[in-house]
Parts: sequence; structure tokens; C-alpha cells
Amino acid sequence: MMQNKDWFALYTKPRWEKKIDALLHQKGFESYCPLNKVKKQWSDRVKVVEEPLFKSYVFVKIAQQDLSNIRGVNGVVNFVYWLGKPAVIREAEIENIKKFLNEYEDVQIAPLSMEIGDQVLVTTGPLMDKSGTIKKVLKNRVELVIECLGYKLTANLPKTKLKKL
Repeated sequence: MMQNKDWFALYTKPRWEKKIDALLHQKGFESYCPLNKVKKQWSDRVKVVEEPLFKSYVFVKIAQQDLSNIRGVNGVVNFVYWLGKPAVIREAEIENIKKFLNEYEDVQIAPLSMEIGDQVLVTTGPLMDKSGTIKKVLKNRVELVIECLGYKLTANLPKTKLKKL
């Protein structure tokens, strides 16, 4: 019987990303530690080194019943949680990271921020596929104005249900 496997994000001890990736491979698990090629200047030369793109994160593709086995791997702190469950990462997102890192070196990452006036698209819920303008930014929610049918709808939505346009 084929098991349904999903990608999960693991939170690791600091500077253990490559070690945990190797340990997971040794144990027969499919894992991915995105590595960024960065130029480092030494006193006598410049060298390209591979550093983890996401500090303290490694991705692993496993079935639900293997979650407890992964927690026991030395250096794994825990899974990254979303809404009380280990967060599932879409296969397409992992593939996009791989393609991007194959094409570019010295990649910089920054968290996505939402600001007043940003145009966004609602990704889930009853307002799905509606676009709107952010009017107010709270801690994890935004006040969004959606103008359609000649009316202005205002809703407070979690940031996770929005995508910047």
C-alpha cells in the first residue's frame, strides 16, 4: 500500500541544518536543506560556500505516521506548527525553491510584510479570489476593503489568507 507523503518543515538546533539533512538521509527519509551559494572573503582569497537558505529549518517528506520518528532525530527541535498541527508544505513550493537556487547565487530572504495600501488577493474562505486594499494592519490580521457590486465590504482577515498582488 502506497503511503501519502507530505513535506514538513523542521525547526533545528542552530547551525545543524546540514547535519540533520545528512542524518535524515542516512535513516532513509527524503529531506531537503536549501543551500545558498555565497561568496566569502578571506584575507587571501574569495571562496564560494554553501550556507542554509533558511536558518534552523530543514524540509522532510514523510507520511503522517513517521512524525514521531523524526522528532527523535538528534538536533531536531520540533516541527513548524500551523493551527495546532505540523505545517504541510506544498510540493510546488519545494520545487520552486530548488529551481530558484539552481538559477541564482547569493540569494537574500526577507519575511513578507503587508502594509496599508497594498493590493492583495484573498486565497481561502467565502471571499476567495476577491482582491482588495489593506486599510489597517494588526498583529496577525489585516482590515481589508473589497469593492465589488458598487458596495464596499470591509473584513478583518488573517494575513495567511491573503496574497500580495
